[in-house]
Amino acid sequence: MLDATVLERIGIAIGSTVSALLIGLVIVAISGYNPVTFASQLLVGSFGSERAVARTLRYSVLFVLAGVAVAIAFRAGVFNIGVQGQFIVGGFATVVSIIMLAPFLPNGTGGGVALMLIGTVAAIVAGGLYAALPGVLKAYGGANEIITTIMLNFIAIGFVGWLVAGRFGDPQATATRTEHLPDNVGFPSVVFDDPNLSIVGILLTLAVVALIATVMTRTSFGYDMVTSGTQEAAATYSGVDAKRMIVSTMTLSGMVSGLAGAIFAIMIQGYFTDPSGIGNYGFDAIAVSLLAANNPIGVVPAGLLFGGLESAGSHIQISSDVPVQLIDGIVGLVVLFVAVPELFRMIARRTGLGGENE
Repeated sequence: MLDATVLERIGIAIGSTVSALLIGLVIVAISGYNPVTFASQLLVGSFGSERAVARTLRYSVLFVLAGVAVAIAFRAGVFNIGVQGQFIVGGFATVVSIIMLAPFLPNGTGGGVALMLIGTVAAIVAGGLYAALPGVLKAYGGANEIITTIMLNFIAIGFVGWLVAGRFGDPQATATRTEHLPDNVGFPSVVFDDPNLSIVGILLTLAVVALIATVMTRTSFGYDMVTSGTQEAAATYSGVDAKRMIVSTMTLSGMVSGLAGAIFAIMIQGYFTDPSGIGNYGFDAIAVSLLAANNPIGVVPAGLLFGGLESAGSHIQISSDVPVQLIDGIVGLVVLFVAVPELFRMIARRTGLGGENE
């Protein structure tokens, strides 16, 4: 996949998605449901109304940011499977910092903006530090980052869940969650008439994508980062501290993950709940990044696709008798086809669409 051309990557992504959807419709038909109805529900649930579009964009913001976090590490040859944990730690840090500092700042708009900035910085720092830990263990201790990041996911879920249920829990709430963020904390509802979606969150996401893409492709840091992960000997020979660069890569990845958690807490939830029930954005982001060939720019349409599928799943669960698990099956098929891109490249070569025939 890494040595594929841009056109091949686009073809692989389109082929993977279309093949997964077609096979998914066949499975729906075999299961005794109407595939035409299912397909229409997919479209209606993702882009069929203003409410559906807003819901799709809301999910897409989180998938894009988490996908960029995964792509940063994967492009540098480091496997950050801990985006979910970094997302949780970042979101929790946002809520706690805002709630604790709110009494010391004005109640107006200025105080709300200051609290959001503080909460966002807290999330970025917390996510970065939580990701730096497996980076240090890999660089200086030889630990397998796949194992350490997976375990740190469970630690984040358990520890943050314990804090939410105890020290930082709202005793007045019927569910396990923190207190609500102050009324002056929240992104403005501009363009979209949805309390859980703001153009500010969308623009911030696109700005992060542009920034990370520029850093990775236009700066010496980005070049050293990729080289250190894929060709450590060459990086060392050119004077780059490969070990320190691995830690820096993981830290940058975690910072973006933490930012995703901050947007989730401020724009969507307005509090923080038991992390075991907030959704698998960090895990699904692995598939988003794979579909985008670990390209930060490509993560945007890939995240939009997954946001649409997530939105459609919510719609189907309410409006149809088709099991929502079929949506998860389609996502799994997308990942499966992305994992075997050579199949599509081989078909293209055999049919004369991908260069010279063998």
